[in-house]
Amino acid sequence: MELSLTWKDRLFSLSNGGLLILFSLAMVFPIYYTIVLSFTDPTEYYTRDLILWPHHWSLDAYRYLLGNGLFVNSVLISLFLATVGTLLSLLVTGGLAYAISVRRLRFRKTMMVMILITFLFTPGLVPLYMVVRNLGLIDSVWSLILPSLTSGWYVLLMKGFFDSIPDSLEEAARIDGCTEISVFWRIIIPLSLPAVVAFGLFFAVGYWNTYFNAIMFINEQNKWPLQVLLQNMLVDPTTMGGGENANISVTMNRQMPTETLKMAAVVIATVPIMLVYPFLQKHFAKGAMVGSVKE
Repeated sequence: MELSLTWKDRLFSLSNGGLLILFSLAMVFPIYYTIVLSFTDPTEYYTRDLILWPHHWSLDAYRYLLGNGLFVNSVLISLFLATVGTLLSLLVTGGLAYAISVRRLRFRKTMMVMILITFLFTPGLVPLYMVVRNLGLIDSVWSLILPSLTSGWYVLLMKGFFDSIPDSLEEAARIDGCTEISVFWRIIIPLSLPAVVAFGLFFAVGYWNTYFNAIMFINEQNKWPLQVLLQNMLVDPTTMGGGENANISVTMNRQMPTETLKMAAVVIATVPIMLVYPFLQKHFAKGAMVGSVKE
């Protein structure tokens, strides 16, 4: 039997729907405005106060950015961090998680305690900087990868996923003559693909958005990752000039609006991760529940 809605229920549904629509517009509008402004023709930008839909679309801002050596170099550095850093982080995190998930491993409990200690005590910024400096990694791209290879939280989460894999599969592989490394690569990793993809996405986003470590360890402008260069662009548009070419940058920015360059840079910095996620969504939905349910 279908229950009829009272006027109070209808009023609540309408008001609730209206508020959700307003909240959605408030979140979507900045993204929409950023994209639209990045494609706006420079001459139109100077003649209109608010541009919700440009009369003339243009790729001039993207051509200028992609033709700037400093910007392209920062994009390549961020791509290097997101690819190499993610692969190394997955290797270290997965290897350590698999090691402590093997019950016959000696000093397994000691290793677990050492990992748990990292939850309670952190070294702080000064010791971290001193370690990176003493290793000679200042102004090196590896200073943005090695200190961020893994974390105790990720190791324990991946260990929880490995613990859910039946031991009989590993024992059967060892009977067939597989070594521990073969068991890890041929049995554990294929069965843990959702977890690997989920953690890979976490690591990739973290490396792509590297900012704080970069401003601490990287002093040379031509070694800045994309997020640091973007922040400097938002504060000082002449950053794109690259030091000696600052006067050239100012001259070009008089022709090319600074705001359209900023918006185009934001779009370029955001799109890659947004394009990757839909392809990984299937595995990510499963991997996000790592260790939450045990059979």
